Amino acid sequence: MSVRRADFAGSWYPGNRSECRRMIESFMKEARPCPNGGRKHTGGIVPHAGWVFSGQTACNVIQCLQASRPQTVVLFGRHLHPGSPNFIMTQGAWETPLGNLSIDEDLAGSLAVEFPFEVETATRYGQDNTIELQLPFIRHFFPEADIVPIGVPPAAESIRIGERVVELADSLKRDILAIGSTDLTHYGMNYGFTPKGVGEKALEWVRSENDRRVIDRMIAMDAEGVIEEGLRSQNACCAGAAAAAIAASRAMGVKAGQELAYATSYDVRPDTSFVGYVGIVF
Repeated sequence: MSVRRADFAGSWYPGNRSECRRMIESFMKEARPCPNGGRKHTGGIVPHAGWVFSGQTACNVIQCLQASRPQTVVLFGRHLHPGSPNFIMTQGAWETPLGNLSIDEDLAGSLAVEFPFEVETATRYGQDNTIELQLPFIRHFFPEADIVPIGVPPAAESIRIGERVVELADSLKRDILAIGSTDLTHYGMNYGFTPKGVGEKALEWVRSENDRRVIDRMIAMDAEGVIEEGLRSQNACCAGAAAAAIAASRAMGVKAGQELAYATSYDVRPDTSFVGYVGIVF
């Protein structure tokens, strides 16, 4: 089996098994209680900065999905613009420090037949942190699960892809989770986005207004609104991924999401440039 390497291991997150496990265990000790206790969920929204900044939130969400015991985890991500193509892996596996994750070739292949995808392989692909940073968590909490990694832009077709994932999984008798990976507002001179200047007022605007607008749409499971808001307000770097995951969970019967955690990189490292992160479960 051809295996895609873990490009960000050792930099954005630990590069060896023992350190990965140690960090995940530390996240678990600080985890917030899961909504509805041990109730099964259909997916969620996770951030994808380096684990030092957003790993606690991402790990907490994926830990809360444990009761669902999926056969396949569908991961939507990728930094794309509205005119970008879709991306998918249909064969092989993806390396993590905790062991490889195999691609669900039946589900991924079925999607690739129906939609226009750029098909990536273990040796021909674009580096992508949005999905890779979730994989050690997937491997830790769902060691028997396969994955389908999908990159989708902020466009209407991404919503249909999310819906169709569920229909195809049903036809294949697969139990799945749908996870969307996105960070929120990238604020400051480092990102060329300073509509409220700098300082405490800018930070408060991001926390209480700009990020909150897109979070509210995610909780309401307004996939179309997430794309619209992300493009208008620059408060979701992967709005298409979030929208696809929301559409999939809607197709599985979920009516509303629940916010688990919110944070910013400023909380870890105060700076005039910072990024927002949210964890939501469906």
